[in-house]
Amino acid sequence: MKIYTRTGDDGTTGLFGGARVKKGALRVEAYGTVDEANAAIGRARASLGKTADFDDVLARIQSDLFTLGAELATVAGKEESLKMPLLSDEDGARLEREIDAAEEGLSPLKSFVLPGGTPAAADLHLARCVARRAERLLVALADQEPVRRPLIIYLNRLSDLLFTLARRENHLAGVADVPWIGRTR
Repeated sequence: MKIYTRTGDDGTTGLFGGARVKKGALRVEAYGTVDEANAAIGRARASLGKTADFDDVLARIQSDLFTLGAELATVAGKEESLKMPLLSDEDGARLEREIDAAEEGLSPLKSFVLPGGTPAAADLHLARCVARRAERLLVALADQEPVRRPLIIYLNRLSDLLFTLARRENHLAGVADVPWIGRTR
């Protein structure tokens, strides 16, 4: 089987369920950004190495994001045709538990934190930014067509978790978070 089909040469792409939409459609932008967040997390995992104490958490998130993207790449109302468990409120709650666990041992925040510290922490911060963009696009899509609320909640919690994991990575490496220092006159 060839990787190219030529069906998208007219600027459209097929959704699961049969519809064709413009590649610039908000739905396509949303699931493309979810895919980008997944790739950014993969990059962070590669820079962390498999010995990171939260690699299993990131691996599960990558699987979740693939599921989330698949749902978004499906014609609205035909999600049951995916024949897979979709994200639920429990997945958002699971991320909250992961945030709580990752915060253990971290010093309380006393200032805003800039992306940085270790290369792996910087990668996690970048993944956080991409997850936030995916969330914004999903919220915009929800203004135009139905989007299940657990998807929006999941992306909101995900960016919080990635921020916390970036701080955890710095902590475990013995590297201080990079505080934001306001401009002085």
